[in-house]
Amino acid sequence: MTVTTQPTAQVDQTARIGDGTTVWELAQIREKAVLGSGCVIGRGAYVGPGVRIGDNVKLQNHALVYEPAELADGVFVGPAAVLTNDYFPRSVDPEGRLKRGGDWTPVAVRVAEGASLGARSVCVAPVHVGRWALVAAGAVVTRDVPDFALVAGVPARRIGWVGRAGVRLVEHTDKPGVWECPRTGALHDEKDGVLTERR
Repeated sequence: MTVTTQPTAQVDQTARIGDGTTVWELAQIREKAVLGSGCVIGRGAYVGPGVRIGDNVKLQNHALVYEPAELADGVFVGPAAVLTNDYFPRSVDPEGRLKRGGDWTPVAVRVAEGASLGARSVCVAPVHVGRWALVAAGAVVTRDVPDFALVAGVPARRIGWVGRAGVRLVEHTDKPGVWECPRTGALHDEKDGVLTERR
């Protein structure tokens, strides 16, 4: 397998890119970023210095992933989604001087295995998006998202649960706290606001 990089993409020499990854036009991969195998980096996407991305991750067109973000295997980042890194953003310090790299401390967005961030969603660091969670298009995530949670709105709030297939789960009418995926039939148990898969 090989890495496919379009001529107009900018990939820093110190970035590490896994086999089978494709970097499309006008994408930028900054210094010391690490991307796993089988990833797709869409047109105009940005990956900041030192960002860590797992295997089989998709960054759609114009997605912006700022350092020190960490994306686990199988994460989907929709078109124009943004993962921020400055909890107190300012162009200048209190004295009016332009801030530089050492004038602030970057904070991370961490996205766990299989989670999806919808188009134009924003994750305001520091936040953690749980395993197989789904952030709706246009949502603004300002607090941690539990595993399998479906969140939407500004600020994002949990409005349901999803399974690995990304389909909204349905609660059994005769078994409260038992949720089923209509596509796969997989069962999940909810207790105290936490959803777990049955094995």
